Amino acid sequence: RKGFFGLNDVYVQKQDLLYDGFNKLFRLVFRHKHFDGEWSELLDREVFQRRDAVGVLLYDPSLDKVVLVEQFRAGAFMGNNQPWNLEVVAGMIDNDESPVDVAIREVLEESGCKVRAEYMERFCRFLVSPGAATEVVTCFCAKVDSRGVGGVFGCENEGENIRVHVLKYEDAVNVINNNNTNIALTVICLQWLELNRYRLRSKWLV
Repeated sequence: RKGFFGLNDVYVQKQDLLYDGFNKLFRLVFRHKHFDGEWSELLDREVFQRRDAVGVLLYDPSLDKVVLVEQFRAGAFMGNNQPWNLEVVAGMIDNDESPVDVAIREVLEESGCKVRAEYMERFCRFLVSPGAATEVVTCFCAKVDSRGVGGVFGCENEGENIRVHVLKYEDAVNVINNNNTNIALTVICLQWLELNRYRLRSKWLV
């Protein structure tokens, strides 16, 4: 973008790997350009490196219902927040996978629903916490048939224990209004649905 800074406006003096596990933690010592054209002083930051992910909002346009999932979240627990929340299906992307393929797989694993690429709409891509983490989430809305959906799912070898909920559209929106979730991805997806619900029903009910 003309007039904006980019990757070449950062000078990295040192990058150390502090932890190498399922996720990685780096120490970054760097300078960056200031808006007056001068360089900043040396800054020292920790950066959490995590694989990119997808989030999938499951919507049944025929019955006007939303499928959400619930599971324990360790990060929420460590921050003294409610660790069980209603949220959209989500999963991380491996190096050889496309976001669409991951979305289809994660929906089946976490909810038991089957979705098709032609009935999925990509609507958002955002940085989760740009000041401290590398993770980017790609958001989709997928058409589902919610009849008979429910139960407990997840990959046992990954320690997942995921309960599925089917909510009327109004009740799903009230998940935000009644503060029944503290998951940013879920809030983003449900607010997007509020803006696009009528268009989706016109598109998918043909």
